Amino acid sequence: MIPTSFPPADEMARLTARMLLEIGAVHLNADEPFTLSSGLPSPTYIDCRKLISYPRIRATLMDFLTVTVMRNAGFEAFDNIAGGETAGIPFAALVAERMGLPMTYVRKKPKGYGRNARIEGVMGEGDRVLLVEDLTTDGGSKLSFVDAIRDTGASCAHTAVIFYYGIFPDTVKTLADHGVQLHHLCTWWDVLAEAKASNAFSNETLEEVKSFLSAPRAWQEARQAD
Repeated sequence: MIPTSFPPADEMARLTARMLLEIGAVHLNADEPFTLSSGLPSPTYIDCRKLISYPRIRATLMDFLTVTVMRNAGFEAFDNIAGGETAGIPFAALVAERMGLPMTYVRKKPKGYGRNARIEGVMGEGDRVLLVEDLTTDGGSKLSFVDAIRDTGASCAHTAVIFYYGIFPDTVKTLADHGVQLHHLCTWWDVLAEAKASNAFSNETLEEVKSFLSAPRAWQEARQAD
C-alpha cells in the first residue's frame, strides 16, 4: 500500500532519530573515536543495517522514506527503484513494494564473469530510476551507482537515504552537479537533539559530538595531530 499522508518532515526526522537510538544504531565515543572508511577519526558511527531486524521500525521508516520521496519528487516520478550494493538492497526492495514498482540493484563493480553486469534485475532504457541507499556522508559513493544506472540508458535524478550526515557542506552540491537530488529522513543534528532530550548519552559526550559536527574537518585534524 502506498502511503500518502504522514507527519511533516521535522516530525519524521525526530521520530527517525528516536528509532535509531532505540535500537542501538547510534554509537558515540569521543574518548576512543571510530575510524571511518576514509581513515579519518570520528566520535560518531551509525549502523542503519540494524533496521532490517526490527519489523515495526523498519516498516515505519520505509513508509516515511516513500512518502518523503513522493512529496518531494512527485507521485508518478519513477519507473524503477534501485538499491546500492549491499546496504541499499533491502531498503530499495521495501520502497519498491510500497510504490508498486520494479526493483533492481547496482553492484559496486562488475562481478568479473558471466555478463559482467553491474545492474541486476530488469532496467529498461528510458526508465526513471530512484537510487535507494541506507545513508550518505559526502555523496561521493552515490555517483558511481548513478553512472552505472545511466549507462543502461535509464535516467537517475534522485537518491533517497534514511540517514544523511548533514555536516559536510559540499554534499548536496556534489550530487546536484551530477544532476542528482538528495532526499533523506534525518541527520546527525536530529540525532543529537533527540539524544539530548532522552539523556541517551552523557553531557560530556554530547558536547564533544557537537564540537565534531560543527567543524568535522578541524576536529579530525586535531585528533590526527594527537
